[in-house]
Amino acid sequence: MSARLSAHAPTFLALLRIVTALLFIEHGTQKLLGFPPGPSMPSPQALSMIWWAGMIELVPGALVLVGLFTRPAAFLAAGEMALAYWIGHFPRLPLPDGFFPVNNDGDAAILFCFIFLYLVFAGPGRWSIEAMRPARPGANEES
Repeated sequence: MSARLSAHAPTFLALLRIVTALLFIEHGTQKLLGFPPGPSMPSPQALSMIWWAGMIELVPGALVLVGLFTRPAAFLAAGEMALAYWIGHFPRLPLPDGFFPVNNDGDAAILFCFIFLYLVFAGPGRWSIEAMRPARPGANEES
């Protein structure tokens, strides 16, 4: 059973990458383009922190989606999510939102951070631009 399930791991790695990137891009489009409509948020001023967050969610998110420069893009996205958690969700004294991520709305930032960190080490998997490029001599063929 384990061997049969393991045979599908590359496919599910690709699905994890694609779905995560689509959800991440959605956060960026909401910040920068107001789509999909959500909580009322004014258009961010260029080069503001929220503008940079939206740009990181769009550009590295798109790179991860198509599987191009996946590792550095995922590293940048993971860093943004770690920063987002510490700045926007981590409890401060007094603890009005609670210590637990489910109470302070930080669970999505934590999940994005760790999924992107996994992609840094796992690579893009199949269905990616990187998988279609010819392998360089001496390069690790598993990424």
